[in-house]
Amino acid sequence: MSNSPHVSNDEFFETLQSLLSKQSAQARGSIFLTQKRMPSASTNSTNSTNSTSPSPSAADPSAPATLSLSPILIRATNGKHKSSKTKVSTVVQPGDIEGFFGRYAEVCRAGMVGMKKRDRSARKKGKGKGKEKGKEKEKGKEKEKGKGNV
Repeated sequence: MSNSPHVSNDEFFETLQSLLSKQSAQARGSIFLTQKRMPSASTNSTNSTNSTSPSPSAADPSAPATLSLSPILIRATNGKHKSSKTKVSTVVQPGDIEGFFGRYAEVCRAGMVGMKKRDRSARKKGKGKGKEKGKEKEKGKEKEKGKGNV
C-alpha cells in the first residue's frame, strides 16, 4: 500500500479480492467492510463564500441535496491483531458511486463463495436454558428460606 491514506478504487478491489480469497482458503476468520459518508469539502466552502444568497442546502445541512453529493469512504480489514492486520480504504466520488457498487457487489459475491453463514441457533438455545435454570435455582432458594421460618 502507498503512503497515502486511501488507495484508488482499482487497488481497493484487488486488495479486497485477495483478502476474501485468503479467508476462504483458511475456512475461518472475518472480513469487516464499512461504509461512511464523508463531509464534502466543496459544499462547505461554497456555503461560507455564498452566505448572502439563501439556498436550501445552506439553511439545512442535512438536506438530501447535500447528502447525495458527498463522497463515501469504504474500508475493508481482516480484523486480525495489529501485526498481521490488513487494512485498505478508498474514497468513492458521487459520480462514480453506481459503477463502484456494481463492481463491489461482484467482488464480494465472488469472494464469499467458500464462506458459510454462522450457525447461531445453538448459542441462543444455550443462553435461554441458562436463564431458566437460574430462575429455578432462585425459586428453590426461596422455598428453602420459607421452610426454615415455619
